[in-house]
Amino acid sequence: MEDRQLTLTRFIAAPPEKVWRCWTDPSLLPLWFGPDGFSCKTKEINLTVGGQWRFDMVAPDGTVFVNRHRFQRQDYASRLEFLMDADDDTTQPMIVEVTLTPEAGGTRLTQTITLPTARAKADALGFGADRLGLQTLGKLAALAVTL
Repeated sequence: MEDRQLTLTRFIAAPPEKVWRCWTDPSLLPLWFGPDGFSCKTKEINLTVGGQWRFDMVAPDGTVFVNRHRFQRQDYASRLEFLMDADDDTTQPMIVEVTLTPEAGGTRLTQTITLPTARAKADALGFGADRLGLQTLGKLAALAVTL
């Protein structure tokens, strides 16, 4: 399975409860999600287990990336899992697992994305998904410390 997984980690200088709020508050998640310069236009948002967030992520050049997150598991301030796809049931979704671990002075966030195939992982790395994902977590960190 490791040949299909991409793992991102970041220390955030805020307690797990604040980081959790950034992931689960419908007014906050669209503010930080996406790489630098990207914005989110929400179509539907229900961040509870069984709910989904359907949105367009808009690149600085105006390119639109259709997204859907379907929430599968939430353990308060410690773990969150969702399926991520292009709001299309014709392809296998990515599985995203986010864990929040308390550390001195904040939280260690680990996000593991399991892609459908090793080729899908290679393609994601080819367009810089790891770098772009770390930018996204940087935006999360910047917001969490202000709450």
